[in-house]
Amino acid sequence: MPVDTNPGTQQVPQQSSLTTAAARNLATTTKSAPQMQEITSRWLLKVLPWVQAAGGAYRVNRRLTYTVGDGRIEFIKTGSEVRVIPRELGELALLRGFDDDDVLMALADRCEQQDFGPGEVLAERGAAADRIYLIAHGKVNQIGTGKYGDETVVGVLGDGDRFGEQAVLDPDAVWEFTAKTATAGTVLSLPRRDFEAIRDGSPALQAHLREFLALPLQRQNERGEAEIAMSAGHHGEYELPGAFVDYDLRPREYELSVAQTVLKVHTRVADLYNQPMNQTEHQLRLTIEALRERQEHELINNPEFGLLHNADFDQRIQTHSGPPTPDDLDELLSRRRDPDYLLAHPRTIAAIGRELNARGLYPHHVDLGGQQVPAWRGVPILPCSKIPITKENTSSVLVMRVGEDNQGVIGLHQTGIPDEYQPSLSVRFMGINEKAVISYLVSAYYSAAILVPDAVGVLENVEIAHGRH
Repeated sequence: MPVDTNPGTQQVPQQSSLTTAAARNLATTTKSAPQMQEITSRWLLKVLPWVQAAGGAYRVNRRLTYTVGDGRIEFIKTGSEVRVIPRELGELALLRGFDDDDVLMALADRCEQQDFGPGEVLAERGAAADRIYLIAHGKVNQIGTGKYGDETVVGVLGDGDRFGEQAVLDPDAVWEFTAKTATAGTVLSLPRRDFEAIRDGSPALQAHLREFLALPLQRQNERGEAEIAMSAGHHGEYELPGAFVDYDLRPREYELSVAQTVLKVHTRVADLYNQPMNQTEHQLRLTIEALRERQEHELINNPEFGLLHNADFDQRIQTHSGPPTPDDLDELLSRRRDPDYLLAHPRTIAAIGRELNARGLYPHHVDLGGQQVPAWRGVPILPCSKIPITKENTSSVLVMRVGEDNQGVIGLHQTGIPDEYQPSLSVRFMGINEKAVISYLVSAYYSAAILVPDAVGVLENVEIAHGRH
């Protein structure tokens, strides 16, 4: 028997069987398909009714809507672009009663859009005043001098208000107060030089400015739409009023957007490494998943058709205290008929749960496509990670009504396109280059349309941080 001459060393046992590392060379490994962490539930794509846009565009015709005579100026919002309705300029004292549409259109076209954040100064007290400001959205404080010489807020202006009318008539006008923004928002401004240029070319406007004629009020319904004349409860041979439904002369058109990428696969990979899984098929599957994620992001955030940017100013509300309370959700739902879904970032949904729990309330759950989802007042609350969260830990909650028949939100696509792989998604072979790489063009076409303004509402500036109730 051999004797260990070095007691301080440890003997290594001799291998008596095949190791697992060597055996694995002969085994067939069980493997999964390629996984992808970016994939989310994409509830928005699931719940939107998709409408065929055969011509690549979809036109939303609406009744003509404006309310001259209510003292507030109204605007048209198309994506991130905001325009004043030309006839709404009749709310300005100096234009009340002026009805030359061409001149009003020219004045509206000269208005310059300015987006602002909180704490910005639009006009400085004592500085030369050279333009009219029209507030499309947001709050602006009028800051003047108090009784003891300190600064004080003498007025608050909001959506539809204006200031500086005298500035376009008087070259020596100065601002009587400082206009400082209290929230983020948008203003339009009409410079004096542009107003004077249009005035000098319009004898009718020159005459009007001398006379300041009064504007007769036009009849509208409670939604601001041109009223349809009718009679009810009459007797005998009563002369019925004539009626017609006036339409918006410049209806919104939504063109299909596109998300595209080029998928590249080497021919050697496609030829030699296709067992047991088809490499091209799985490359394509993951590429399509990424495109669909991008599609949902665009439907929420795109400046031209995204729901956050296209929600009407009148359908945006602020939280009462910061966090998303039951009162906030109730107000959001109450501003529209037949709401179908609430959309919020998962962290916002967690904040909603905390606020409910703090009040001893527990949301019900409803069945949606075989899944149980939380609901408030019977309206499902769906997670959507594409809704942004700001660096201040605030986000938004969306509510929407869907469907053409219900005058809600619809998704737009076009099926039957060449090389269609999925509805409105094509995979087109682009050839093989000199490096033996196969290229495929993967394209997804889509958009979304809001048929009437109250189909979408937004609860803004929702605080989602912990520790506040």
